[in-house]
This record gives sequence, C-alpha cells and structure tokens, in this order.
Amino acid sequence: MALPATDPSADFDALAAPFRGALLVHCYRMLGSIDDAEDAVQEAFVRAWRGRGTFTRDVSFRAWLYRIATNVCLDAIERRKRAWGSAGRAEVQPVPEDLLEEPSAGPESRYDTRESISFAFLTALQVLSPRQRAVLILRDVLGWRAAEVADLLGLSVPAANSALHRARVALASSYPAARAARAIEPGRLRGLLDRYVRAWESADVAGLVRLLRDDAVVSMPPALTIVGAEAIGGFLAASVFAGRQVQLQTVQANGVPAFVIRSGADVETLEPYAVLALALDADGRITRMSVHAEPRLVVRFG
Repeated sequence: MALPATDPSADFDALAAPFRGALLVHCYRMLGSIDDAEDAVQEAFVRAWRGRGTFTRDVSFRAWLYRIATNVCLDAIERRKRAWGSAGRAEVQPVPEDLLEEPSAGPESRYDTRESISFAFLTALQVLSPRQRAVLILRDVLGWRAAEVADLLGLSVPAANSALHRARVALASSYPAARAARAIEPGRLRGLLDRYVRAWESADVAGLVRLLRDDAVVSMPPALTIVGAEAIGGFLAASVFAGRQVQLQTVQANGVPAFVIRSGADVETLEPYAVLALALDADGRITRMSVHAEPRLVVRFG
C-alpha cells in the first residue's frame, strides 16, 4: 500500500512532521554540523515527498524516512570528500543544549540520549567511515536491530555486523580521550575556565599559553589549523588581540565548555563574532580550541 499522492497536508505532512526533530538529531550525528543537518533534513523531506508513491507498508514510515535521511547524509559526506580532498570529516559544531530534541533510545542502545549528542561523542564519531558511522548510530544509539539496519543500508546482516564491529573498535580508541574532561572535578573545572576567560579578556597571551597542552590545536573551519602552544600564542598576539577588545560570553553547549567570542575596536563596539568550544585532557590542560564563525551558528547562541 502506497501513501496517497494527492494531499500532502492531510497525508504526507501529517505523517512526516513528528519525525523532523529526531531526523535533525540523526543528521547532526552523521554530519557533525547542525547547519548541514538542517539542510539534510530539508532535502530528505523533499526526496520523501517526491518519492512518496514508492512507500509501501512492508517497512515502517519511520524506517523509510531514516533510510532517505541517511542516504542524504552519505551523499553530503561524499560531496565533502570531492570538495575537500579528504575523508569528508567535519569539524564538529557545538550547539545550544536546548536546541536538539532527544529521541528516546531503543532497548538495545549502548549510549543514553544525552551522551549520544555530546560534543565528545560526536567528535569521536568523525573518525569512523561514513557507513560505519551510520551503522553504529542506528545500532548503538537508536537501538535498531541488525536486520533493520542491514535493510536500511542495503547490506547483508553479516556485512552490517562486521561494519558495527569495526566501528566499535575504532570508537573505543578515540572516545575515552574525547570525553576526558568529564573526569575533572566541577569546582576545579570552573576555576580553569575562569582563568581562561580572564586571560582572553586581558589579552594575556602568556597566561593562555600556560593553560594549553604543548601539542594543543586551534582550528577554524574550513582551513585554519595551528598546532602547538607557542605557535598558538604567536597567532593570538598577532591576529586576535592586535588592536582589538575581546570578551567571552559563557554559553551552554552540548556537554563542552563553550563561549561566544565578542570582538571590537573597543568595549562599545563589541559584536558576536564566533563560537569557541574547548576540549581538555584529564589533567585540565586545553587540547583543542575550535572556533566557528558561521553566522547561522553564532545566531543560535544569541
């Protein structure tokens, strides 16, 4: 039985709309970018509408939408690979904690809903190949059965299980490091972040460098990457603090210390410029500063 092809408001839209939030979370996990995830959900709904005549009751409407959305994400990653000449991995964007609806995990899921949209988990997912990422999200986050995942991705059950095994092994080597900051006692973490903010707002480059691990990285998608605490200090002194006033506004992101950077010639002209997310090791040293200047993302944080 196919969906009626004549009345989108009464049929397709009514069926599809309740899944929009869950599909946004799914695409965000796949792509690491909330901006790209919104675009992917929009494209998925367009594809679903155009192909509504192909839907049959042999598969649930939910699974059908997830299949379309997952394929949209795999296509988007492939376009990234062609454009960037890389594995199609994105610099994960932080998002406001209240932005994402957290769909309930299935009974076979390994990760609870909050952990599965944490910045640390999403960062670790990026080490996986696109298909491994899809299999792991569907099995270990959403709790789908092996046969369901195999059917959705057009794989045999053994192939889906093999991809899941490889994904779990790869994730086990990267995820513990990505979530190391969780081991820091909350009071100590607050103290570290207060020192970080004071150093930024007083343009104390030496103080900032002392908070960094020697091999720390600054990244600003799509192209800027600086490696090493001393090199980062030189960059900040020459490019960020030179003739500028900077203020950090603490924001609530998805499980990561984050700030909106406000910059201007003086305190009267400060304007939101970028979102800054931090990664720390278990000793409280900053290992990465990810700067995101995409206007759509900055607006999300107010």
